[in-house]
Amino acid sequence: MKFNWKKLAIGTMSAAMALAAFPFGAVKVATAQEAKLVISGGGLTDYLKANIKDFEEKNNVKVEISDNTDMFGMLDALALDGPAGNGADVYIAPNDRVGALAKAGHLSEVKLLDDAKYDDKDKQGVSIDGKVYGAPSVIESIIMYYNKDLLKEAPKSFDDLMALSKDDKYKFEGEEGKNVAFLGQLTNFYYSYGVLSGYGGYVFGKNGTDPKDIGLNNDKSVEAINYISDWYKNVWPKGMLDVKSSYDFLKQSFIDGKTAAVIAGPWEAKAFKDAKVNLGAAKLPSLPGGNEYKPFAGGKAWVISEYSENKELAQKFLDWASSEEQQNKLYKGFGEVPANHVAREAAAKDGNEITKAVIDTFANAVPMPNIPEMAEVWPGAENLIFDAASGNKSAKEAADAAVELIKQAIEQKHGE
Repeated sequence: MKFNWKKLAIGTMSAAMALAAFPFGAVKVATAQEAKLVISGGGLTDYLKANIKDFEEKNNVKVEISDNTDMFGMLDALALDGPAGNGADVYIAPNDRVGALAKAGHLSEVKLLDDAKYDDKDKQGVSIDGKVYGAPSVIESIIMYYNKDLLKEAPKSFDDLMALSKDDKYKFEGEEGKNVAFLGQLTNFYYSYGVLSGYGGYVFGKNGTDPKDIGLNNDKSVEAINYISDWYKNVWPKGMLDVKSSYDFLKQSFIDGKTAAVIAGPWEAKAFKDAKVNLGAAKLPSLPGGNEYKPFAGGKAWVISEYSENKELAQKFLDWASSEEQQNKLYKGFGEVPANHVAREAAAKDGNEITKAVIDTFANAVPMPNIPEMAEVWPGAENLIFDAASGNKSAKEAADAAVELIKQAIEQKHGE
């Protein structure tokens, strides 16, 4: 086929004329319009879809929101998807995953928005080795729920709960002397840690950064384990020791009006309301001696993939998502408690008991260690309370055994 040089010359000349017809700024805008940011929003996907147009218009960019809402699955896949060019630019991640992902080289450092007024606790949850790898978006904490038809006000202390548990109105049929006025799944380390921490125990030393210093079997932790064990041995029915079924029993007993107060997460509010419980919520009650119950401070943060080719634009998204305006929309439209302190203070005054309970409890909460070694704590501490509460071991023996398991796992998997 004969090549038509004349057509080529005309086409080239036309292209040159087209470029000359527009100022360089217009060419840049056209290029910017072609930019694309891919975001994996997990449970915040609906919020993104409802609000992302604002970010697109302000930054002249097209955002692609992943339809995969499996937050953990997407983060697990980052190690392979990122290098292959198939991953997102931005992910939502729970605070305890941020450190491990950053340590493995999968996350980029980020800057925090000054106007968000994040405090040291917020920053600790998204930092490792003195570097920041996430912009806090949501805070989470377990709280106390109570039935307003059974109680005029929320119990303020565990002493109040113990007194309530002597009321025969809440006695458990079939087991002499056992009572279900108050229930908490304290065989689960996630829930029991607040008691250990409140007494003076801890997971890792140096604010959760030293895996060689494990404080789950110090004298204060042992004292706390003994206190928890007393509830199982002297107050609660035997079924509460069943790790698999006790939480379902707790929920159903509360829904049925047999239990006046329970410890659970904000995620249970819908189920309780749907069951027509006259629901009240408050911060977790204080422990014997006046110490605060100090559970893990949970939350989610926006992070940037180290493999992203749009890091500057991704940082702009983090700033946008961290703004007071967007944090207010996240709360008012989707019920997530904002990490931005200005928006958080406004939410605390909103009149929502559950929101205020989360914020008040979070104030006493302890940032969950986000170093990779934290992954070995969960299986290692799995039977900590059960072994002591069942009488299989003393509190000290149960604590020592759990710590030894954690140390062995850390040494095997992390070489420490």
